[in-house]
Amino acid sequence: MTIATTGAARRAEIVSAWSFDVFDTFLVRACTTPDGVFERTYELSGISRTCPNISVSFVQHRIQAEGRARRAAKDKRGAVEVHIEDIYSFFPFNLFGLTRRDLSDLVESEFAAEIELCRVNPDMLRQYSDMKRAGHRVGFISDTYWDSERLARLLRACRPDLVWDFLYASCDHGSGKSEALFATYLSEQGIDAGSSFHVGDNEKADIKGAKRHGIRPRYYPQASAQLASTFQRETALFGLLCAGSPSRLDHGARTLRRMVAARSAEKSAAFNLGLTVLGPVMAAFDAFVTRRCEEAAGAGRKVALGFLGRDGFLSHRVWQNLHGETAAYVEISRRVSLIASADTMQPLVDLLSKVFKIDAPTFGDMVKIMPPKVATFFAGFPGGIVSGDALAEALPELMDPAEIVELAAGLRARLLAYLRHAIPGFDDCTDLVLADVGYSGSVQKALRRVFDLEGIDIRLHGAYLMSLDDTFDDIAEQDSAAGFVSDLVVTPHVKRMLIRNVALLEQACCSADGSVRDYDGGAVLREINPRPAEQLALAAEIQAGALAFAASADDVARDYGLAPYAAPDVAARWCAATLARLLLLPDHDELALLGTLKHDVNLGTHALAPLRDERFVRDQITARGLSAACTAAAPPMWLAGSFAGLSPSHSYLYVLFGANRLPADVFEERPCGPVQVGLFRAGGDATLEPITVYRNGLGELRLRIPLSRTMAVATIALPLAKFAPEGLIHGVTVQQGDDVRDAAESQDVTGLADDSLIFAGLQRTGSHYRAETDNGCLLIPVAPMTQEIAIYSVAITPLGAGPK
Repeated sequence: MTIATTGAARRAEIVSAWSFDVFDTFLVRACTTPDGVFERTYELSGISRTCPNISVSFVQHRIQAEGRARRAAKDKRGAVEVHIEDIYSFFPFNLFGLTRRDLSDLVESEFAAEIELCRVNPDMLRQYSDMKRAGHRVGFISDTYWDSERLARLLRACRPDLVWDFLYASCDHGSGKSEALFATYLSEQGIDAGSSFHVGDNEKADIKGAKRHGIRPRYYPQASAQLASTFQRETALFGLLCAGSPSRLDHGARTLRRMVAARSAEKSAAFNLGLTVLGPVMAAFDAFVTRRCEEAAGAGRKVALGFLGRDGFLSHRVWQNLHGETAAYVEISRRVSLIASADTMQPLVDLLSKVFKIDAPTFGDMVKIMPPKVATFFAGFPGGIVSGDALAEALPELMDPAEIVELAAGLRARLLAYLRHAIPGFDDCTDLVLADVGYSGSVQKALRRVFDLEGIDIRLHGAYLMSLDDTFDDIAEQDSAAGFVSDLVVTPHVKRMLIRNVALLEQACCSADGSVRDYDGGAVLREINPRPAEQLALAAEIQAGALAFAASADDVARDYGLAPYAAPDVAARWCAATLARLLLLPDHDELALLGTLKHDVNLGTHALAPLRDERFVRDQITARGLSAACTAAAPPMWLAGSFAGLSPSHSYLYVLFGANRLPADVFEERPCGPVQVGLFRAGGDATLEPITVYRNGLGELRLRIPLSRTMAVATIALPLAKFAPEGLIHGVTVQQGDDVRDAAESQDVTGLADDSLIFAGLQRTGSHYRAETDNGCLLIPVAPMTQEIAIYSVAITPLGAGPK
């Protein structure tokens, strides 16, 4: 009986509690990273007016001041906890035109920034309220330089009716959660650690710190490790692509992405890619399209909206989910629109000049006729396949322009019948907004010619995710075109790098159908779709994730008081960084997920072009150098992914080149000495030729050995032992041309098979070799030449001593 009574008394004495971390747990900030508070402080303090365009410097000095304050506290008191005033006492006031009398103003400006940017996390608030209703004691424990009085003001500013049983700020107690703050809390509050919980986002302070004192932790990370890595890469790219713009104040766009991801169940890698990357881009683009429609509206105007298929498929689905059936999905390809707009031969010539290769059946399917001269022209080429440039040049002599005019008139009539079917009230609308991934407005311009030829007075307005803005100068005066990610957001250099790699985005956004080739009674007639079923399924899964983000983003934004699209220029910059991160700096998992995709070219062929080809890039670097590889024409369609497949460093070098931040005098090649190369003819006689060895900015050696067909060389002997006795060999390539210059500039680079090379007097393991004798050579077989000149290139990374 006594034992039972004692146990009951003990249970009655037990006090359980739930404690919450404050920043990034109970409160979240509407900025990309916590130091966004400092960037806003720079603005609110007025320093941005007296010292404009130096927010980065201000933020870094604020961070450095905190570091110095904590080191000084450690030296003086043995603890790193400091108050905000201590931090600003180490700030360089003179640099920013201030005096030490401005210290309190800076403190108040930073506190005002906290109040402006902080929001209560509704998920944490619900948990907090549930625990309080259940009779638990609840309160806050925070590692912070804000004292408890200011911390209380901040919490009540975010939630005026908030009450708590305890509140601990580390700076008031000279100790943080990783040290003695939890012990102080337990002792002063009389809390039983074993029946209490602490919720926080910091694994060291909140989780390990709570465990060390017997408190049960509840981990609340702000983002998964993969999403956090994605954000870090985006921030790095933002600094490169949008230099000079505030990089931390995004009106809560990143916070929105974190919270949508936190509320969503983990699914496939493809779904998560859509949810965390593509979905945010499409939601921001949807807000841009909405603004474009509003700009076109006005008194007496009736605006219709059409999303251009196939690449506009996903953005149309996002629009449907958010706005209902208020827009059309309009399948008009560049090929159809250009032919339909033709009143001369020129539009067809322009179209064909963009075709890589084409055969007679494809041409016939395209133009619906096969004049005898055209058939004869195709028959004169091997396999009946000709380049688009050659056909475009010859076409005016092969066809009667009247045939094109008649062909165009028929297609134009079918196109207009389709538009009237697809766009309700087409004949009554005054303005038609065309939304698309981009880029130069070719369909919009062709449709303008179609409307003019048919006397249709409808203004056209392009709304493009990405735009080549210098191609918009010939837009009709009554029309307009604008890109969300325009050249006012990123530079033209960057834009062209993005569009060079945009095939990945197109495959993720487009429909599972083939491209339109014609119309019949308002119905679409399509090309075959050569993409494999597994690729279509992957794209569908990515799109499902993007739609999931769009479906929940508005509700989450309201819950957290976020307005990510309130400032169009800010939204566009972060959209550019988000897109650029995916297209230009993919991580290992994304490469594995997306690298097998292929791109259907659509013009003149049903062939699929690879998105990724690391060997292509490696051979281009070997033969032509890094800069030439960075400007290589497609295929592969995803050049950045091909660089990333070589290494993350190669990927970043490609980005630097595209951002015009890769100095040639650092990364290009410089001569570092000659070497005598042996050239052996089939008959056995040989000559020695001096060849210059070059070293590039990565420390790799390059040798280029030109041969003429008349030399009849059968084998090249490269004396590695003489200039690079140990190293890594990256490959041997060959280019051909009518002269040395043509061969050197040729992108048609062939890599020699590794097993065709002979390592004489060299020990070899994979790509690594080591000379066993002073005469160790690499023997390179010379293949029969089809042109006058061949250039054999060798790329080596020397290990140990080499030419200086």
